Formats: sequence, structure tokens, C-alpha cells
Amino acid sequence: MNASNYIIDVTEADFPYEVLAYSEQVPVIVDFWAEWCIPCRTLSPILEKLAEEARGAFRLAKLNVDQNQNLARHYRVTSIPSVKAFKGGQVVSEFSGLQPEPKVRQFLRSLAPSDADLALEKGQSLLALENWRDAERAFRQVLEQSPVDAEAMLGLAKSLLVQGRVEEALAYVANIPASRAYSAAQTLLPLAKAMQRIQGEEWSDEPLEAAYQRALRLAMRGNLPAAMDGVLDVLREDKRFRNGEARLVMLGLLEIMGEANPLTRQYRQELASVLF
Repeated sequence: MNASNYIIDVTEADFPYEVLAYSEQVPVIVDFWAEWCIPCRTLSPILEKLAEEARGAFRLAKLNVDQNQNLARHYRVTSIPSVKAFKGGQVVSEFSGLQPEPKVRQFLRSLAPSDADLALEKGQSLLALENWRDAERAFRQVLEQSPVDAEAMLGLAKSLLVQGRVEEALAYVANIPASRAYSAAQTLLPLAKAMQRIQGEEWSDEPLEAAYQRALRLAMRGNLPAAMDGVLDVLREDKRFRNGEARLVMLGLLEIMGEANPLTRQYRQELASVLF
């Protein structure tokens, strides 16, 4: 039995009220499971954890298919675990099989945004507006509720890098779990490591190296366009500068700028023209 305000065990007898009627107020996520289902033992705790985190943004209803076979047949549950989302008494979204936590979060976020989801959206908007400090605060708010939210960890790492707090950013980049954000974090890694290195370097006497250092320091002050202009100038002189590091740094800067920024496409085109 679930001792929670946000999680309930349901049966065929109370399904019409506890799921269908209740879904007129807030989304109800039904977890179709069974005692013998090994993947269910991994997925169900993830769903329960996220239901607690959401604090009522949705209800989690757990239904044992062995004890409620008529309902399982009615909703065409042919394999478990199976998860179906109800709104207004109807199934509006679903998935089957074991999914990693980031995928489950994404599924739930589209149905019932929690306070953490709203904070994440706020952080991403502030990041796009280059309001680095407020973005940092928003991402930290998400991580207070969901310490391993990959998107929040990525956003926080970006906002820290452009404030020059490289060591702290690297700690988040290194711990992002497997997800879409993990791939983006790997794009940030060469940039972060280059920033980390130049923090301990004296200004170079060699003009191209000095220009590269200057570009990285501009990035650490949040001046992304000037930083990218500087890196492009370096690449015009030497496409393989620092064994290809400058190109990877440029990709990291573009990742921070984000695809929504109208300058991103322009800088991608300039990078391509310089390299090819």
C-alpha cells in the first residue's frame, strides 16, 4: 500500500473514480505492473520518486495487471511495464518498457509541468537572454528538487562557464547522466578544459596564442560574440590550432549560445567557411 498523497493503488472497482474522474482535475499516470515483472522493479521506483517531486502536479496510480486483467485487456496492455497518461478521462500519451529516468522526466514534463519544470524553463530562457546569474539561480532551484536533472545540470554548467567559474562547471559536466544533455555536455568539455588551462597561464608573447587566450577570457566574462570572433580569427590563421582544440572550443561556445539565438546560424556558417 502506498503511503503518499500523490501515489495510489487502484483496482477495477475504483478505477473510474480514482483515475478517469480524477484526471478531469490533474493528469493521472497509470503504472501497469506485476510482481513477477523485473523491469517494473526499476521503473516503478522512478515513477514514485518523480510523483513525490512533482508534489501533486500529477497523480501516480499503480495497477497490478494480474489482479485487474479486465482493465489490462481494455487498455490493450500487451507487455509490462506499461505507462499510460490520462487527461479528461482519456489516454493522451503512453510508453512501454523500461525507460531511463531522463526519458521518464521528459514524458512527464510534457504532461504535467512541476515547479522544477517551470524553473528549468525559466533558466533556459534566462540563459538565452544571457542573464547568466539569474539563469544560475533558476537551475540551482531545479537541482534542489531534482539533484540529477540532466538538463538543469547542463544549464548550470553553461551559466557557470560564462561567469568564469570553470572548476565548478566541470564538476557538473562530469556528472551529467546519460541523456541528450550528456551529448551536449561532451561538446562543452573541450571549452571548459581550455578555460581551465588558461586560468593558470601567463599572457603569451606569441600573437596567435595571445589572441586565443584573449578570446577564452572574453568567453569567461560572458561576451560570447567577441569570444567567437576571436576564435574565428585564430582559425583563419591556423585551422588546426592547438591540434584542433580551437575548433572544438568554437563548438562549445555555439552550444552555450544555443540554437534559438539568431547569431548561432551565422557563426556556424562562418565556422564552416573558415574550415572548409
